Amino acid sequence: MDEPDDAGVYKLSDDMALILTVDFFTPVVDDPFLFGQIAAANSLSDVYAMGGKPLTAMNIFCFPAKKMDQLIAREIIRGGLEKIQEAGAVLVGGHSVMDDEIKYGLSVTGLIHPDRVLTKNGARAGDCLVLTKPLGTGVISTALKGGMASEEAVEKITRSMATLNRDAQEAMMKVGVHACTDVTGFGLVGHLYECLHYSKKGARISLSSVPCVKEALEYAAMGLMPGGLHKNRDFYSPHATMGKGLDEHLVSLVFDPQTSGGLLIFVPREKCDALRTELAAKGVAEAAFIGEITEGPPGHIEIVP
Repeated sequence: MDEPDDAGVYKLSDDMALILTVDFFTPVVDDPFLFGQIAAANSLSDVYAMGGKPLTAMNIFCFPAKKMDQLIAREIIRGGLEKIQEAGAVLVGGHSVMDDEIKYGLSVTGLIHPDRVLTKNGARAGDCLVLTKPLGTGVISTALKGGMASEEAVEKITRSMATLNRDAQEAMMKVGVHACTDVTGFGLVGHLYECLHYSKKGARISLSSVPCVKEALEYAAMGLMPGGLHKNRDFYSPHATMGKGLDEHLVSLVFDPQTSGGLLIFVPREKCDALRTELAAKGVAEAAFIGEITEGPPGHIEIVP
């Protein structure tokens, strides 16, 4: 517990281990079916971040049954089931409770060989940093709640959030990488810091290489930023050094809390081209090489143009 990872791992034998994780949250989009997809994809992501493959899933569902149409509940669960099946896993049950607010997610069990588990403490100096999904879901979700997000922007983040990290996981496991995590509530800087802290390494990020949804930059410039972004900036800024001439709104997005974000992969430099090829072959089109790992200081992030 002194080095928390994205999921728990329980070794069953010399060649088999279980990956166990649980996650659930309130709706981030209005459509119940799409919310179910997003929540399920987010829950499954921690298994992928550890390098494993989902095996079974159990629903966790809070619903105001006396206030809302049961069709909404069915659509949420249907969306989740579709993503579970897409992941090649099996829904084996779950639990629901009456609540004043909708909450949905999954408890997921995955499989992996014990020697292939990816953790947060494996980064090495010289590794390339790869981010597989664009940033900006938190900002655009905030704009959506304020009735100011365009349909195009909402469609972009919905598609991204509902996309499984399966293809990116398969690409990185085929190539062989040193470490991995997924980018969620702590934002890019927060989750990168965790990996650097436990690996006792530093990092240099090229801000212009960081992928983002362009509308998120526009909304950030309008001040439409979630509270979690400000909290992340306050907490993690002491661990980051900002270069001169940075786009202040793009800087905001590296602290933006993500929902069902991409994988942050630490790949040996000599395998960068191979990973780029595999990601492209898998259709992970928005993946980007955003920086490199340095010797330190431990936990320190240098952000340059």
